[in-house]
Amino acid sequence: MDQFDAIIQGTNFSGLDWGIVAVYLSISVAIGIIANRYIGNMTDYVVAGRGVRTALSVATLTGTELGLVTVMYNAQVGYLGGFAAFHIGLLAGVVTFFVGLTGFIVADLRRHEVLTIPEFYGKRYGKGVQVYGALLLALGGIFCMGMYLNAGAKFIVGITGLPMDGAILNVVMVALLSLVLFYTVLGGMVSVIITDYIQFVVLSMGLLVTTGMALYFISWSDIVSVVVAEKGEAAYNPLMEGGEFGSSYVIWMAFMGLVVCAIWPTSVARALACDSEQTVKRQFMFGSLSFFIRTIIPFFWGIAAFAAFMTIPELKEAFQPGMESDTAIDTLFAMPVFLGRILPMGIIGIVTAAMIAAFMSTHDSYLLCWSTVLTNDVVIPLVGREVSQRAQIYITRAFIIAIGITILLISFFFPLKQSLWDFMSMTAALYFCGAFALLVAGLYWKPASNAGAYAALTAGFFAFMGFEDFRGMVVYHVLPISDSTADSFMEWATSAHIGLTTVALACTGMIIGSLLFPDKGIRNTTEETP
Repeated sequence: MDQFDAIIQGTNFSGLDWGIVAVYLSISVAIGIIANRYIGNMTDYVVAGRGVRTALSVATLTGTELGLVTVMYNAQVGYLGGFAAFHIGLLAGVVTFFVGLTGFIVADLRRHEVLTIPEFYGKRYGKGVQVYGALLLALGGIFCMGMYLNAGAKFIVGITGLPMDGAILNVVMVALLSLVLFYTVLGGMVSVIITDYIQFVVLSMGLLVTTGMALYFISWSDIVSVVVAEKGEAAYNPLMEGGEFGSSYVIWMAFMGLVVCAIWPTSVARALACDSEQTVKRQFMFGSLSFFIRTIIPFFWGIAAFAAFMTIPELKEAFQPGMESDTAIDTLFAMPVFLGRILPMGIIGIVTAAMIAAFMSTHDSYLLCWSTVLTNDVVIPLVGREVSQRAQIYITRAFIIAIGITILLISFFFPLKQSLWDFMSMTAALYFCGAFALLVAGLYWKPASNAGAYAALTAGFFAFMGFEDFRGMVVYHVLPISDSTADSFMEWATSAHIGLTTVALACTGMIIGSLLFPDKGIRNTTEETP
């Protein structure tokens, strides 16, 4: 028995819990089969006929954004950063409430009755920008999803006590992906919304129960004393330079809060599925609390796991962050291993089933989103003629399967050398830095031009510098600079600095490109009524 297998033997997961998981997942599959009956055209398949009202829209928005990968990366951030991580959730809640109050970006997009963000690019900047923007969106989004399967499999292995074997991890990833593909391909947004609602109800109860069990296992006072003793001021001060975060990181997280609710395509898809612009605003105002909670509770689980593990010698040795030993266990496993030890039989099965459902609710939304973009904003514009609704649905389904296979290959072969959250923010930045410039300028700045749009989208490629291996190759082997200069850049190039620089480059590209190369006769979309 190796080190990891010895660690996870303490789980309370039982045969009863496997049965609970099986029943829950069977219900999800049945929903996909039933939902297929209600798909008549592309609007039904992608935005559920634009008939979603406030209560359901808030639930499905929360269901999508509170996915298993969200819980995993937030728990890891909490484990590594302590109470200082809470600033991320606070900023997310405040920014989301602001978006709901003002309708910034999302309500204006809903007014244009587009299916996707790149479709708006096409209306505002032309077909070329639509196709280019769609390809970048798909590239960033699919690459971002590359670690989702890996994170989901690690959760299941950690909480159930399955052997930490490369083959087992791969089998779990294939099984998870197959389940998601099955009912997403069949039911589209209808099945997504129904399963998101069920998952919202079950997981909400699971979050409360699990948090209570964590506090029963290790008291709040013990958590505070252990975390502060181990991390010092960095445990509660996110602005502390040299800690896990820092002032630049806090600014980056404020921007990320805006991205997640107003620019990230899966959130925008919920806005586009609403029955009115007022519903969109209410959705985000009411949903701001869920955007706060979806980070705070997983942060707490990670913090509680850290505090508990620091009092258990074998776990401290296995998970202590900063260990240089190659045998140190990935901190992504910390939260599921912790839950496996504190949750009793039966409860652990329900929580695991809810987490797997959360995994599926994220994947189905993302698969549907990227495949719709490729169909609606790449294939159809390039074909140059009308494509039937039925053919569009078939093409979208084919893309869903192709994307699923792609993310499986990324999970198999791409090494994760930074925290999962930082990896995801950098891959997503390939798309959203340019998208931010295009959406804000396109909706609210009349001089925004085609040339500015191309410049802004292209600037997003600077986000590749956020990947350690790529950055090292460019800095040390491509750029004609001294080793000392390269070392200084590598020290400066945190995810926050790279992200903020990419945003600045995209906005600068939009402004300069638009002023130097203005378009003639571009509509002012802020005055246009569809």
